[in-house]
Amino acid sequence: MIIELREVTKVYNGQVQALRGVDLEVEPGELLAIVGPSGSGKSTMLHMIGTLDRPTSGTVRIAGHDVAKLTDRQLSALRARHLGFVFQQFHLSPGVTALDNVADGMLYSGAPLRERRRRARKALERVGLGHRLDHKPNQMSGGEQQRVAVARAVVGDPPLLLADEPTGNLDTASGAEVLKVLKDLNDAGTTIAIITHDNDIAEWCPRQVRMRDGRLT
Repeated sequence: MIIELREVTKVYNGQVQALRGVDLEVEPGELLAIVGPSGSGKSTMLHMIGTLDRPTSGTVRIAGHDVAKLTDRQLSALRARHLGFVFQQFHLSPGVTALDNVADGMLYSGAPLRERRRRARKALERVGLGHRLDHKPNQMSGGEQQRVAVARAVVGDPPLLLADEPTGNLDTASGAEVLKVLKDLNDAGTTIAIITHDNDIAEWCPRQVRMRDGRLT
């Protein structure tokens, strides 16, 4: 099991219940949507699965590791080895080429620059941007910028990719490009969870996990 949540709750400020006893299991290789309206708890779910926050109660296991038992350093190592993140905003450095935006995603890996650039080139080729290596974000469309962000997320070959509203800032055609890239990555073995409020994207995924008021429905 790559994701396992058991009776997970999250309470903010002692009173706001963002998650209410959530149970979820995800097998390696799945492509699923975690879908729900604003305020349903799906962003909090992203933070739990991504080990960006700890539950108030319950158990979160990622790739077999009980998150509650890990130190901050061990959590950072878990994220570096097992998790990739793609967000609605692209978070690319504006004056930096696509190649180095992706290579910078491995800054803390200890790999030398030449090796990081070699792997960045390979990741950009995987998302169909082998011809855009030297282009900067302002020279690319929104869809291309998001594909650079996907390449940065997968450059370290994480088994699990979390995509938070990955097409939210894109037109329909660019969004379709990004979804195709995600499908290709999933076909190659990456487990992908897409957090979205968009029912069309949810229906596109083989599995949908629907949330309302902090619970799975």
